[in-house]
Amino acid sequence: MTDNPTPHFVLDGRVLVVGANHRSSSMILRDRLFVEDTDAPFILERLKNAGIEQALVLSTCDRVEVQAFCKAPATDDEQTARLIIEILAEHGELGPAEMDGQTYVHWDQEAVRQIFAVTSSLDSLIIGEPQVLGQVKAAHRIAKQAGMTSGGLESILQAAYSTAKRVRNETGIGERPVSIAAAATQLAGDLHGDLDRCTVVLVGGGEMGELIAYDMMAAGLSKLVATHPTERRAEEAARRLDCHTRPFEDLATLLAEADIVLTALGRRRQAITASMVENAISTRRHKPIFLIDTAIPGDIDPLVERIEDAFLYSLDDLERVAMEGRAGRENESGAAWKIIDADVDVFVRGHVERTAVPALSRLRSHFEGVREQALADGGGDAEKATRLLVNRLLHGPSEQLRQVAVDGANSGSLQDIEEIIDRLFSLEDDEEN
Repeated sequence: MTDNPTPHFVLDGRVLVVGANHRSSSMILRDRLFVEDTDAPFILERLKNAGIEQALVLSTCDRVEVQAFCKAPATDDEQTARLIIEILAEHGELGPAEMDGQTYVHWDQEAVRQIFAVTSSLDSLIIGEPQVLGQVKAAHRIAKQAGMTSGGLESILQAAYSTAKRVRNETGIGERPVSIAAAATQLAGDLHGDLDRCTVVLVGGGEMGELIAYDMMAAGLSKLVATHPTERRAEEAARRLDCHTRPFEDLATLLAEADIVLTALGRRRQAITASMVENAISTRRHKPIFLIDTAIPGDIDPLVERIEDAFLYSLDDLERVAMEGRAGRENESGAAWKIIDADVDVFVRGHVERTAVPALSRLRSHFEGVREQALADGGGDAEKATRLLVNRLLHGPSEQLRQVAVDGANSGSLQDIEEIIDRLFSLEDDEEN
């Protein structure tokens, strides 16, 4: 269930990710665990009561995950992770045993890497899906409203957002469509440009036709008209899509007005013939028409493919485009992972370096005090003052080294200290010179 914890890279807390995703768990389990936005504050409150002061709850179709920063876990590592799993299990009305083998736990650097990967949509069922970043930000917003984010988790999330932006800008991971609806929308845009200047006619009320229509509207489609041989069916589709209807008898006229035609009748006879499309193209003065036949068997005469300025795609055609898009995103994922790994290393190194700042500040303050006293005792004699300075700075470390040396049981400690001194003051370089 758990990964071996990596060394702490921040002295004031631990980073922890606990969850179940599309690789670790079944869809049935994730459906049970799914957390609505209205339920997230209650889970966050339970996490806070368990001693986890900073956390967010990310719930999507691919995962249910708690991303946390624990300043002082109330129990040991294993028990802290187990507490989170129990809270999720209780929310899903599951016994903890039902979660066994279906969850994952990451600590510290691996946890940071997981957060960066999720935010950049590299840990999704469909790599590069843009919705994931918005889902993370929404979960972040809920956690912030609940008072469950501050310095530790906040710094990780802000760094993850920057990495996600790099992945999006520096790779092609989000450029290609991966669903049939997205493929149709992209092809329509490639042919006609901005969809806000296009008119779409939906012929029929099939599910796939409506899904494509929804996707095109999300992309900015300006005008959608629904028609159906049965008027009631046309009105039902129009209510779902919030669009207008036209009589099915006007289909020939609608074809001439349409930049994009979606058919979803499946009545085992062709609703749109090649001659109808030829007439529409002529009326449009050869302005192209993009026709998408989602019906099985088809609604559009296959001979339409031979007509100049008519572009006919079937579901099989769109599926091939989507498969090529998925393959292209997979190919881009290698470059994206390199960005994530590099950014995680920079983030972790920055935190490790910052942990040394207080000690360095105390050391500098100590040295400055000794220097001022040596100058005062030197009475203006530079040689005397510098000799006093060196002797006084070395007095404490010399006494400690002698004490370690006379304690035979700590001979290993002496060697470690000598190596640290050599590194701090580059004494090996002095010997070489």
